[in-house]
Amino acid sequence: MNRGRRSRASRVAVLLALLPVLTAAAGCGREAGEEAAPVATPAGPATPEELERLVVDEVPSRLPRVPDEAIQPPAGAKRVEDVAGYSDDPARERTVLEDYGYRHGWERFWGAGTGGGPQTGVFVDQFERAGGAVSYAEDLARNDAEHYGGLLSEGSPDLPDGCRRLVVDEPAPDAGLWGPAAFAWCTRGSFSVSVSAVADTLEAATEEIGAVVRDQLDRLPPG
Repeated sequence: MNRGRRSRASRVAVLLALLPVLTAAAGCGREAGEEAAPVATPAGPATPEELERLVVDEVPSRLPRVPDEAIQPPAGAKRVEDVAGYSDDPARERTVLEDYGYRHGWERFWGAGTGGGPQTGVFVDQFERAGGAVSYAEDLARNDAEHYGGLLSEGSPDLPDGCRRLVVDEPAPDAGLWGPAAFAWCTRGSFSVSVSAVADTLEAATEEIGAVVRDQLDRLPPG
């Protein structure tokens, strides 16, 4: 996959398609140093390992899990320094992530193999404040829409309220998408959830992200 953040373009060596450009969002939208609206720090997982127990462990498409270590850098636990390290300017990215109130995250992937084929990815990130999660998700959606093209919408009937969805109905090899793809960005309290799918049809991709988003949000605490 070419995912970038734009700095995460080579993030997933075993997958050739899919998924958001997370840190790229940090370079657009809210500037570093501009604070999100203050919201009380919620209770929640204190470590990435505690967060991992809340991340979905299977997807409706029944794709096999891609081992975390098969992806370079490995998927799984993410801390500020991990995410910032995907950037061409780690120091600036770290500042921006800290401005969001980024605490930690977890990445998980499913896929039928290398060189194409259906693929799904889930990213769950936890923040100090709900406002930070909302700003982060909004910036991700905006930047991925610019990176992949396609139609970005809010209020999709297939997703919970407040989610954003991007659909790319034609393959985009230059962007790393071997087939039709769908992306979703949602929040629940201080958590941001990003789900991506590349499938044989756009209908299959949108059904996959809709089901995975709902399952993942239901697993998270409300705060």
